[in-house]
Amino acid sequence: MSICTKRGDEGLTDLMFGRRISKTDARVEACGSIDELNAVLGIVRNTDVSEEMEAWIDDVQKRLVGLMGVIATDEEDHTRYAEKGYSGIEVSDVEWLEACISEAECEKGIRFRGWARPGKEGKLASAYLDLARTVCRRSERACWGIEDDALATARLFLNRLSDSLWLIARVAAV
Repeated sequence: MSICTKRGDEGLTDLMFGRRISKTDARVEACGSIDELNAVLGIVRNTDVSEEMEAWIDDVQKRLVGLMGVIATDEEDHTRYAEKGYSGIEVSDVEWLEACISEAECEKGIRFRGWARPGKEGKLASAYLDLARTVCRRSERACWGIEDDALATARLFLNRLSDSLWLIARVAAV
């Protein structure tokens, strides 16, 4: 199948399982923001970051793909999504991020002491991680615009991810 389907020419797009929605729908906005976040993280992976940070970014990106799948599934189709074995965001993913936050704060001594000025440290990875954080915050806000109880954990994940990105940007600045 070609990527050029022309199915979106009238302002509609497909959700999982064939449902069609407007390209201005909150689900499309949220997926687009998360896709953008994933792309920014891809840039960070290709800067001079440690293998540990590259692995962390890869773990985040895997989860973001699952998150986009959940968001791109209408509320009525979430059971079907799970039955097909597609990945989503679980409480364990939120707990993983909370552990990452704890590690950065406790073991690496990174603490919030006021807002950073992105790029001030002169490290490209740090500046792009700050950009990723702002895109993550936008993604979280977009998810709040979707009335779907199945996204509760996804919203928590994005909230914790933005905090993690702030901390990881400080780690990358060192």
